[in-house]
Amino acid sequence: MNWSALENLLSGVNKYSTVFGRVWLSMVFVFRVLVFVVAAQRVWGDESKDFVCNTRQPGCTTVCYDSIFPISHVRLWALQLIFVTCPSLMVVAHVKYREEKDRKYVMLHQGSHLYANPGKKRGGLWWTYLLSLIFKAGIDTCFLYILYRIYHGYDMPRLSKCRLEPCPNTVDCFISRPTEKRIFTLFMVVTSALCVLMCMCEMIYLICKRIQKVLKFLLVFLNKSRKICLFSNRPFSQQVDFLFFFCCCFFSVVNSAG
Repeated sequence: MNWSALENLLSGVNKYSTVFGRVWLSMVFVFRVLVFVVAAQRVWGDESKDFVCNTRQPGCTTVCYDSIFPISHVRLWALQLIFVTCPSLMVVAHVKYREEKDRKYVMLHQGSHLYANPGKKRGGLWWTYLLSLIFKAGIDTCFLYILYRIYHGYDMPRLSKCRLEPCPNTVDCFISRPTEKRIFTLFMVVTSALCVLMCMCEMIYLICKRIQKVLKFLLVFLNKSRKICLFSNRPFSQQVDFLFFFCCCFFSVVNSAG
């Protein structure tokens, strides 16, 4: 698999990411993709060939190997890395859509722009970015749970017992380099958990920033409204206009903040 092409494609996400997003992307490609390509594939390259059981019964070793390793760690991690990087493409696609929409708007309106900055996280792009963070954290969490359920933990035992047919009795099976595989498994699990933590921190940061902007607008608006007039002394028609204007401004800030 050409991981460099995926890295080049996702490198453009840095322009639209916060500090947490840049750290997340660096962790994915430095601590996960690089380790996966350089070391993990070689460590698990001999798992089937060097898997040994103390029996000569034909088919017993193959059946026991399939029971102990229902899915290869390497293939599971490859799927995880592919799925966890796909939500970032949602942000890139949304920005490209905005740029194309802005380009058509400029052509029709003689140079005036629809978006001052198509990559700024406002309105729909803010929600797309937040949704991508939820997907990334959810995908990593799901794969951590799948790995835990399939292998009953994140350990790599030196000795495994197998009593499946066509084995004549309970046989002992041995995994090659279990300590090294255990270290790489724990490393990938820890880096995945850190990536989930970074996504959660970025979600909290985005939501708190939006709440801060909304509260700041409300304070400024209420202070100005007090200085302009006393609301209770105005006629009913002016009160309705005032409330309508206030609601329009409030929802405009909610949709554009971030």
